[in-house]
Amino acid sequence: MKELVIIVNPQKLETVKGILDAEHVGGITMSNVMGCGTQRGIVNPEKETLMKGFKTSINLLPKIRIEVVVRNEEVENLVLKIRDALTTTTVGGGKIFIRNIEETIRIRTGESGEKAL
Repeated sequence: MKELVIIVNPQKLETVKGILDAEHVGGITMSNVMGCGTQRGIVNPEKETLMKGFKTSINLLPKIRIEVVVRNEEVENLVLKIRDALTTTTVGGGKIFIRNIEETIRIRTGESGEKAL
């Protein structure tokens, strides 16, 4: 099993949800997060903000973090569909991280492994 962590711009959330639904992926977790990639976000040195008593230049942008766990054989197809749908020529399009999952246990029934997905 693999966990896909998909970081995208908020306006791309519905596109990713549509792909996951079409591929019958359940168990989706989504979070609003802030972050930046190698472009370092939008940096405006003249604009400073007071955060917890410290002046700082804000360079973090709003993103959506989507987490799903899928069977190994589903990963390649899912990643290709998401990448193809979200491909852009501008920076900040997002990232997909793929991690190994050792075990999954459904708390309600005690099922484990792929049965728990």
